[in-house]
Amino acid sequence: MSARETIFESIRRALNVSGNEAPRRMAVDDRLARAPKGVIPSRGGGDAAMRLDVFKAEAMRAQASVAEVARYDDAPAEIARYLRENNLPATLRMGGDKRLTEMPWSGTLIEISHGPSDGHDLNGVSAAFGAVAETGTLALASGADNPTTLNFLPDNHIVVLAASEIGADYESVWSRLREVYGKGAMPRTLNFITGPSRSADIEQTLLLGAHGPRRLHIVLVAEA
Repeated sequence: MSARETIFESIRRALNVSGNEAPRRMAVDDRLARAPKGVIPSRGGGDAAMRLDVFKAEAMRAQASVAEVARYDDAPAEIARYLRENNLPATLRMGGDKRLTEMPWSGTLIEISHGPSDGHDLNGVSAAFGAVAETGTLALASGADNPTTLNFLPDNHIVVLAASEIGADYESVWSRLREVYGKGAMPRTLNFITGPSRSADIEQTLLLGAHGPRRLHIVLVAEA
């Protein structure tokens, strides 16, 4: 018997229960199904246009750069512009997300590589699961489609986000994640990213790129 099982067995003896009583199990199931929500800030609320405006303002306040395009097919040209204007090499690593792989990259000079990063990639691109308007935060689900290594290892992280997938708050993103993936199929990790990596641990001097990308560029796509 493990230490965990020993502790639970002691609690059951003290309560004189077995843990299999139907009323107790029903009470637990009901609590999980109808858990009360906490206080949710109203800052990210409103209609889709308001959520978009708040998200852009908060993301830029966190030192991310933001560009808007009409369609997914317009994203490669915007990413090429970003790389060129920041004097970055025309290279890009991505996962297997179809939103990315099916874009018309042949219309650019960008050299595309696929799969997780081994730490030697200067530029990586991911497709976000969603975002939080309240704080200008991106939500990125792990998996082969968007390897987590691309969120942290490349020096420059580019994230493609559908404007329609911006939620008002964190609770909205979690609710949608459960709806999309379902019980037993959730991603191993959901990373919330607000702006480029930073630290002010040393003499309270802000340093970008301390623990991850020093640049974060968000490409907002208007089409659903």
